[in-house]
Amino acid sequence: MIRIEDISKTYNSTIKAVDHLNLTVNDGEIVGFIGPNGAGKTTTIKMLTGILKPDSGSVFINDFDIQKEPLKAKMEIGYIADSPDMFLRLKGIEFLNLIADIYKVPVGVRKERIKTFATRFELAEVLDQQMQSYSHGMRQKMMVAAALVHDPAVWILDEPLTGLDPKSAYNLKNMMREHANAGNSVLFSTHVLEVAEKLCDKVIMIHHGKTIFYGTLEELTEKHPDMDLEQIFLEMTAHE
Repeated sequence: MIRIEDISKTYNSTIKAVDHLNLTVNDGEIVGFIGPNGAGKTTTIKMLTGILKPDSGSVFINDFDIQKEPLKAKMEIGYIADSPDMFLRLKGIEFLNLIADIYKVPVGVRKERIKTFATRFELAEVLDQQMQSYSHGMRQKMMVAAALVHDPAVWILDEPLTGLDPKSAYNLKNMMREHANAGNSVLFSTHVLEVAEKLCDKVIMIHHGKTIFYGTLEELTEKHPDMDLEQIFLEMTAHE
């Protein structure tokens, strides 16, 4: 479960990136996080994962306070950042083993998981190459494997489908649904509203750091009949 209680974040004492945001992602739910560029999505995700400290409010990951018990909270999280360009001098297998070491994944267990990811995302032929030689899409697939190598209960994914080829995107979406069906929680941001429409149990829509909608897609479309999610999104953000 992910629970956000009244978090806010201001930059340079003037820019209110996140403004008293509340959100709960229950076990078994996939929640899509949508909003225009600069709405506060990535800032929120960085506070959820402990990268940034909120000015006020609290974040709980499976009841662990990210500020008071950061290591316990982070052990529960699989996080895909908004950029895959990191640790590029490492070979793919070195990077995956580094992340597995951090999360104390036993050698035998990690080998099986890495094998599974390598098959699912067609990584086997590049694992012994430095990641700086990878394409953007290949780096993104490596970030997916690294985020999930410790089998985390909570997935927090910032634009996880960006750069993925159709087959890999399809596989990741299936994994997200399988993970939620197993009783776990998934929060992911996306600009591809069609994905949110098809995959999510609920959506949270933010603009200027504030929630302008949180609930099921059925609830959203009831308020805006005869409109698809893209049309609703454009209408709501135009009036904010």
